Amino acid sequence: MIALGQNCPGMNEYLDLLRRNANFRNLWLGSVISQFGDWFNVIASAEVISRLTDSGTALSFLFLARFLPLFVFSPVAGVLADRFDRKRIMVLSDLLRGVAVLGFLFVRDPGDIWVFYLLTVLQYSLSALFTPARGAVLANVVRSDELVAANALDSLTWSTMLALGAFTGGVVAAFFGADAAFLADSGSFLLSALFIARIVLPDRRVVAPAQAENAASTTSRFAFLDGFLYLLKEPFILGVALAKAGGSLVWGAINVLEIIYANDLFPLENSSRIGVADPGTATLGLIYIVSGLGTGLGPLLMRRWLGDKPRRLVLGISLGFMIMTAGTTWLAFVDSLGPLLLATVTRTVGTGTLWVFSAALLQTAVPDRYRGRVFAFEFAALTLTQAMSTMAAGFLLDVVGLPIQRVMGVAALTGFIMTALWLAFHATYRRPLSSGITPLRIATSVISDPEPPGELVGRSID
Repeated sequence: MIALGQNCPGMNEYLDLLRRNANFRNLWLGSVISQFGDWFNVIASAEVISRLTDSGTALSFLFLARFLPLFVFSPVAGVLADRFDRKRIMVLSDLLRGVAVLGFLFVRDPGDIWVFYLLTVLQYSLSALFTPARGAVLANVVRSDELVAANALDSLTWSTMLALGAFTGGVVAAFFGADAAFLADSGSFLLSALFIARIVLPDRRVVAPAQAENAASTTSRFAFLDGFLYLLKEPFILGVALAKAGGSLVWGAINVLEIIYANDLFPLENSSRIGVADPGTATLGLIYIVSGLGTGLGPLLMRRWLGDKPRRLVLGISLGFMIMTAGTTWLAFVDSLGPLLLATVTRTVGTGTLWVFSAALLQTAVPDRYRGRVFAFEFAALTLTQAMSTMAAGFLLDVVGLPIQRVMGVAALTGFIMTALWLAFHATYRRPLSSGITPLRIATSVISDPEPPGELVGRSID
């Protein structure tokens, strides 16, 4: 039995987790700093592409250059995260990303755009190494009953850095240019590496002899295939691992559409009064601020209402899909900046809840020796669907010639389809979850001995 927290107190719980757990605190501080720098990068990158090309397709290529490496390299990254020292992988990735970002300083004219894309591919190839390792490490540095709280705090951190980093990045880019934002991002990776280097992880080699022998055999041959076969034998885990991919079919397009909404439809009037010369950049900063509020506060409020039990986490993912779709539908009909920001808050409450609750479920239910590969699979699927959605948005805008709000309507329709699929998945497993059983086919205590096909073994984690 794995006991999960029964109560959902206020912020004191999260502050207490940071105070008493030095390993998680260092992991969290690394995220705070690197994510703050990342949002500087987002604003600056969008500004550079818009200035040099003025093309929706070029913006789509920017996001494709971010997403495609994550998909291509995630399988290898998952194997590395399960086989080698996860802390060293994260530190090395941070250091190399800090160097790669400095290369953006040399992009000066439209003929250099290919260099910009190439450096972006390099940066996010290194991110593909970092993300599965961090997802797996989180469960190594906090107790099982703290996983939902830790993920919720991560989401709040990401959202706060989205709001502060995007706004500050927009101001810095407007006043000092994109180069200053890229320098800040490079420095953030170096500081992140410093904090992560201070983490002390448990020795993962201390396992039962039978598990150690099995682990050695799988790491030496077809390690990724072994992780994929684990997912095929665990349809419940597979479904949860695909939840973010379903959501990203919606929010991938919105990454592109938000920039066009800000620059073309609802640029902030009189933005010069607040010291920002570019009205589009001002609106984009506001969009990122309210996105941060939604993705940060949404999971906290949902957790306070629903609690931490697996069946409630699955319900939270269902609600996340529905709220995300409702917000996206609203975005297709907005006619001014105020409704745009309110619809964005609504949408991001849904996406934040979906993200946090699915991550906590995976970290709770997946054995440590498979966790890196499961998170790598999740990340690969997420980035593939995100890239597909992003490219579809650019195609519908530039080739088909649809108005931007019609393209947002297509994203909303996609949201309805993904929500229906998840609700069908939820209904399939509702009975065992309501009984307090996680519907697993393989008993995680003896992961190498599968039960007879078709029989739900289950594991109680109430």
